[in-house]
Amino acid sequence: MGKKSKADKVDIEAGAGGTQGGRRPTGVPPAEPSVTGPLAPKGRWSAGRKREVVLRLLHGESMDAVSREVGVEIYRLEAWREEALAGMDAGLKRRRGDPVQAELDTAMKRIGELTMENELLWSRVRSKSGPLARRRSSK
Repeated sequence: MGKKSKADKVDIEAGAGGTQGGRRPTGVPPAEPSVTGPLAPKGRWSAGRKREVVLRLLHGESMDAVSREVGVEIYRLEAWREEALAGMDAGLKRRRGDPVQAELDTAMKRIGELTMENELLWSRVRSKSGPLARRRSSK
């Protein structure tokens, strides 16, 4: 255990931030975490991590290779891929600004307004007060 050479110092600086729990010199940004690496035991997969894995599968990477790399069973990867495809289908089928639906919504709103107005008028008639109340003849 003697003095460290310049080559040793370069190796240490090059590896800074790349190991877990290691310290890095001031001014060196931390290394980017692996998005699709294996999880810790009992860890949960976020939607973002699942999306990254599914995109790799959709881009043509081998199911076996991805399964080994991320530590997830093949049947689970297939289920994630199927869910993602179903979600894409639902999103693509949804129509935005459907004119028929807009017209139906406007009609339903008007029906609600007329119903309320009708109920208010009937309550006035039943209460026997106001201009629509039944009047007794004075004879």
